[in-house]
Amino acid sequence: MTTAVHVQTVEGFGTVTIRPVDPDRDAPLLHAWVNEERSRFWGMTGTTVEQVREIYAHLDSLTTHHGYLVSRDDEPVALLQTYDPEADRVSECYEVLPGDIGVHFLIAPNASPEPGFTGRLVTALIAFTLKDRTRVVVEPDADNEKAVARMVRIGFELGPEVVLPEVDLPEVFLPEKRARLAFLTR
Repeated sequence: MTTAVHVQTVEGFGTVTIRPVDPDRDAPLLHAWVNEERSRFWGMTGTTVEQVREIYAHLDSLTTHHGYLVSRDDEPVALLQTYDPEADRVSECYEVLPGDIGVHFLIAPNASPEPGFTGRLVTALIAFTLKDRTRVVVEPDADNEKAVARMVRIGFELGPEVVLPEVDLPEVFLPEKRARLAFLTR
């Protein structure tokens, strides 16, 4: 069992637990999430379970990028990825400051959506990511209007629209991406 790195009770919501992704155990669940049409901006639609396992095993091997499974009251509800912007293509698009941390998160599909769910969940995600950092940087796809609007509602300050360059390495390929930067300072 992978050990939790953050546990927080959010009043009126439940206990949020964040633990590192276990590529072997979590790949089938993550595969189901990232292959839904609603997750198209995550960039992993069409992957196999084995490809998802390989992606998160690679992520797990890095010291600069991390994947986490987020649960509420022991029920998996989100995927969180953090990264050092200095070690990421986003660093080519803005001036990285000391204390910056990059974040991606994907809310799991839910058959019965709950009003205010994402906002309350993000309370714990921000507490975790800003534990030893001063600013969260996100770069949702510029066409993902729901994600950009969500960032504004949460309190992020919108930055410029940028083009993240393609990454083509033996262990990872990321196509060019039009993104909207947003920042949340502690």
